[in-house]
Amino acid sequence: MTDWRRSRAWIDLNMDNLRKNMKFFHRIIPDGCLLMPAVKANAYGHGVLPVVEALREEGISHFCVASVSEGIELRNHGVQGEILILGYTAAEIFTELEHYDLTQTVVDASYAEILARSGRKLKVHVGVDTGMHRLGEDWNHTGGIAGVWEYGNLSVTGVFSHLCASDGISEKETAFTREQIRRFDEIVRKLRQRGISGFQTHLQGSYGILNYPECNYSCVRPGIALYGVLSKEEDLTRIPFMAKPVLSLKTRVELVKELNAGEQAGYGLAFTAGKQSRIAVLSIGYADGIPRELSGKGYVLIHGEIAPIVGRICMDQMFVDITDLKCAEYVKMHDEAVLIGNSGEQTITAEKFASFTETISNEVLSRLGGRLERCCI
Repeated sequence: MTDWRRSRAWIDLNMDNLRKNMKFFHRIIPDGCLLMPAVKANAYGHGVLPVVEALREEGISHFCVASVSEGIELRNHGVQGEILILGYTAAEIFTELEHYDLTQTVVDASYAEILARSGRKLKVHVGVDTGMHRLGEDWNHTGGIAGVWEYGNLSVTGVFSHLCASDGISEKETAFTREQIRRFDEIVRKLRQRGISGFQTHLQGSYGILNYPECNYSCVRPGIALYGVLSKEEDLTRIPFMAKPVLSLKTRVELVKELNAGEQAGYGLAFTAGKQSRIAVLSIGYADGIPRELSGKGYVLIHGEIAPIVGRICMDQMFVDITDLKCAEYVKMHDEAVLIGNSGEQTITAEKFASFTETISNEVLSRLGGRLERCCI
């Protein structure tokens, strides 16, 4: 009997690959270093609850999220370890930080004062700006960073920064990354010289772990790579990467249409059949997170063959041209189409899918919609 969850469009999650990926990272990080996975944005579109449950079964207890609401979802799911909110939280909901025992990032020294004035007993990690100029107190403002420890109601459990060019291989990018590492090490050393200790340190996300494994901090924050994916297709050929993709994205053929030469299809009549053609309508669209920019670009897989995307991506459907497929006359309603994953001997990686619209896999995956069922396999 057909699983109803796979009746329209869905995501298959290979949880065995996720567990293997976690072990891969354990092998390349220093002994004693903790994995603190980034599970923000619904675990990069994979589905935060099944991902976190699998990781917890493997002993992972520390997680990074982007917002209070994401942290609360984990607490309500039974996560008891540290949950770090990587971004800003408004003062009006500091009560939630305390109630759910969430750890808040100190985005700069003035924000530490706002947190302290709340009077609530809060756990915090101090963000340090080592050159990205996004969040954190400037790395050379030692007094401002050390001052966070002076607030009696703030319990500082960590200090961290973020590498902004660790994915790059140019001389400029590697030099800048090494300078960020040096700056972070210097502020940690200065804090300890002041007698401040007992805090975790973390700096590396996915690319920081892969490209700078010599770093040795308390924790690492694997994100996209934990899910067996790199940001760009070209990275797969230049980075030693043994992790395997966790996610496959699939949908169904809703209908097959016959078009005469010159007939048009879709919004704006964006596709014109140049000859007698067969067009398959797929039951997935931009409301599911498929970029509208994909209109007329890229392809999907049907019965192991490449079917080009044609016409405009609709809210709930999209078109592919199956005219020249060997299986064209056999394609029918309810057949499976693969947007990311394997079909026969063909594969579309998340990196390849992202390249169709000249973006990164992080964006494509994190935008995958909530109505896509997540099915663990």
